[in-house]
Amino acid sequence: MNRIHKAVVNAGVALAMGITPWTLSAAEEAEPPKPQLMGLQAEAAMEVDKREKQIQEIIDSLFSFSELGFQEFETQAYMTRLLENEGFTVEQGVSGMPSGWWASWGSGKPVIALGSDVDGIPKASQMPGVAYRQPMVDGAPGHGEGHNSGHGVTVAAALAVKEIMERDGLPGTLVIWPGIAEELVGAKSYYARDGRFKDVDAVLFTHVGRNLQTSWGGDRGTGLVSVEYQFNGVAAHGAGDPWRGKSALDAVELMNVGWNYKREHLRPLQRSHYVVVDGGDQPNVVPSKASVWYFIREITAKHILENFESLQEIAEGAAMMTGTTVERRIIGSAWPRHFNKVIAERMYHNIQAVGLPQWSEDDQKFARAVQELMQAEDLKEEGLATKLSELQAPPEKPISGGSDDIGDVSWNVPTVTLRFPSNIPGTIGHNWSSAMAMATPIAHKGAAAGAKVLAATMMDLITEPDLLEAAWTYFREEQLKDMEYVPFISADDTPAIEKNQAIMMQYKDQLKPLYYDPSKYSTYLEQLGVDYPQLKPKR
Repeated sequence: MNRIHKAVVNAGVALAMGITPWTLSAAEEAEPPKPQLMGLQAEAAMEVDKREKQIQEIIDSLFSFSELGFQEFETQAYMTRLLENEGFTVEQGVSGMPSGWWASWGSGKPVIALGSDVDGIPKASQMPGVAYRQPMVDGAPGHGEGHNSGHGVTVAAALAVKEIMERDGLPGTLVIWPGIAEELVGAKSYYARDGRFKDVDAVLFTHVGRNLQTSWGGDRGTGLVSVEYQFNGVAAHGAGDPWRGKSALDAVELMNVGWNYKREHLRPLQRSHYVVVDGGDQPNVVPSKASVWYFIREITAKHILENFESLQEIAEGAAMMTGTTVERRIIGSAWPRHFNKVIAERMYHNIQAVGLPQWSEDDQKFARAVQELMQAEDLKEEGLATKLSELQAPPEKPISGGSDDIGDVSWNVPTVTLRFPSNIPGTIGHNWSSAMAMATPIAHKGAAAGAKVLAATMMDLITEPDLLEAAWTYFREEQLKDMEYVPFISADDTPAIEKNQAIMMQYKDQLKPLYYDPSKYSTYLEQLGVDYPQLKPKR
């Protein structure tokens, strides 16, 4: 484009935006105008603004419950009561999970399902808003991932869109559902197996992050099988007649040795790890029962199943060597993720229009103090993000890493994940440091920005049938072209709902007095007496 023609085009853009052409700087002349939310999109974003207090209360309340996977009962009670009061029809205990629920409002097509995880992390209890280690309850669980924030996003966005749909008589159904026990990858494959997404047109998932971003395609992160092996032997006196015993613990240890040797001959993309769940009762009794719990991760479903088969053979070999027997139980599973390109591109357009929150100096001061505490390195910028991430396309080479059972959902219906900036760059995942910001203005502002993006994208899907049709075309013709989804779980597998029960019973009485009371305190920080940002302990 020649210089004169480019100047005319820029002048036209400037006049359309109500700016005189001669006020454009050289930098502005070189950059395209920022996307804007228009029409119902803009109205939905304004409706989210009206719900900032509600976002804060949801985030702070769920943070205070500090619940682990399959034990999210306070979270369930709070969320289902809120949604019923807003006119949603709520079903509890779905797919065999007592702490689960499924909430819907509206009728007809399209059906837009909004999901987010709700469980916490063991031993991650941490006082929010203080830039030093201070457990709320020593040894207790906490939100060291930030899952307390996601339904602040989904609820605010859904209610904003619901308001417009009711006013304008727009058809469609809104669904809000929880990722129960995501840290155990324990629920979403059961939702998929049980047909929960059969009539859903699109899933918009949300997850806490350090920037406002989304992605499409696959080859980023892993899928997995989570499986527990129990060995059964014969007890005997450890000193009197140990030869009469058959040690289940020996079998566990031999299995672990076998798998650790096997790792040398696996693809570098794999990730696998284990914990010994039961190693026996006391040293002077040959353990008649022992169990070990494995996560087997890989980039593709094919390689996950290959590694799982090898693990099974090693377990059987350990049983043969020790004269014990072995049983296995699937605890959870996750297919590798594949996100929808069409919806992700539209969502990213809305991300650009909404932009990152306006962080206060206190927010940035707190973030930098936390980064210093955690000795965070290789940061793109100090403090909280001020530059948007790019839309993430599939990497040139597969990238290994964590898993999320949203992967199973993504192979059943066009799905994307929105990451919103409610946490601090440089903190450690699955660690108390990732709880430090999660009931502060950082979490609240990041979730509000995410809710605006989500609401705008929902309006796009509801009012543009061609957009949904294109999303399904990509799903059927590109994503499923060379792939058939078959769940890693069978029809006979059941959720491991007993997991974390003992831990929550141990800490429940200590956590309950710390539950957030929004009728008495404007924020959870106020209830806890935190002077945000509190950089040093009070004397």
